[in-house]
Amino acid sequence: MRVVVTGGSGFIGSNLTDALLARGDEVVVVDNFSTGRREFLAGAVEQPGFTLVEHDLVEGGDQLEAAIDGSDAVVHLAANADVRFGWDDTRRDLGQNVVATLNVLDAMEATGVERILFSSTGSVYGECDVVPTPETAPFPVQTSLYGASKVAAEAYLGAWAEVGRISATVFRFVSILGPRYTHGHVIDFVAQLTKDPNELRVLGDGTQQKSYLDVSDCVAALTARVSEQPSFEVFNLGVDDRCTVADSIRWITGRMGLRPDVIFGGGDRGWVGDNPLIHLDTTRICSTGWVPVHGIREAVERTVDYLIENQWVLDGHQARR
Repeated sequence: MRVVVTGGSGFIGSNLTDALLARGDEVVVVDNFSTGRREFLAGAVEQPGFTLVEHDLVEGGDQLEAAIDGSDAVVHLAANADVRFGWDDTRRDLGQNVVATLNVLDAMEATGVERILFSSTGSVYGECDVVPTPETAPFPVQTSLYGASKVAAEAYLGAWAEVGRISATVFRFVSILGPRYTHGHVIDFVAQLTKDPNELRVLGDGTQQKSYLDVSDCVAALTARVSEQPSFEVFNLGVDDRCTVADSIRWITGRMGLRPDVIFGGGDRGWVGDNPLIHLDTTRICSTGWVPVHGIREAVERTVDYLIENQWVLDGHQARR
C-alpha cells in the first residue's frame, strides 16, 4: 500500500510511519514541523519507500494534492493537540484541526483517493455521565475548543462519507504514551523533576482520573484498519482502565528513584477544558481482534524510561514552553 501520514514527524505519526515501512508499505509523510521532530524520522528517511513533503495543511493547494495523489489511504494525524492553551488563540484549533481536515478531504477528492483514517479524541465526550463511555454516547456541551474542533472535523468526515465520497474510520483516542512522547503531564513532570528533583508542582488536586494507551498499541489499531473499506466507522481507542494523576506521580517518581515534595494547585481539574474523568468503553474495537498489550502503569513507566534516556527530547520540550 501507499499511505500518506499527515503529522508524520510527530509522536504517533513517526511511530506509525516506522510500522508501515517495516511491513513493506510506501509512506508519504506530510508535515510542517511546527511540533514534530526531524529526529523522529531518522530511520524512515533511510528507507527506499519513504517520501517527505514539507507542507502546512492549513494552506491546502497543489502541493498537498501532489502528495496525496496515487495513495491508497490517508492517515490524518496532524492537529493542534494542546488543549490547555486553546483560549490563547481561539482560531488555532479551527485552523489546524478543522480547516486542515477539510483541505485534506478536498485534496483526496481532487486526486480520487477515498480512504481516510482520522485521529479524534475522547475529549469529544466532554464530561459524560456514562462511564466507561461508549461511541454511542451523545456529545454534551464541549468543554474545550480542542474538543469542539474535533467534533466539527468528525462531522465533515461523516457528511462526506454519507454521500459516498470517502471511506472513513474515526479513532477517539485517550492520551497516548510511549517512545517519542513530547506532550502532556508525564513529560511535564519528568522535566520538572529533572530540573529540581526535590519538588513537583501539579495542576489540580491529583484526583483527576485518566486513561492512557501505549503508542505501540495505538499504532497496531491504526495499521489493522488501513486496508479496510467501511463507509463510516468510529472506534474508541484506549484500555479498559484508568488511574488518578496521583497514581501516575507515584509511578513516575518511583521510576526515577525520587521522593519530592508534591505541591498540588487545588481543584478537580488542571486547566479550563481539562476533563476530570476519562474512561472509554473499548468493546467495539476489541471486537475486531485488537487487544492492547500494555497496561496504563507500564505505558507510564516506558515513557519515563524513554525520556530519561533521551534528554534531548526533554530539552526540546523545555525550549518550547
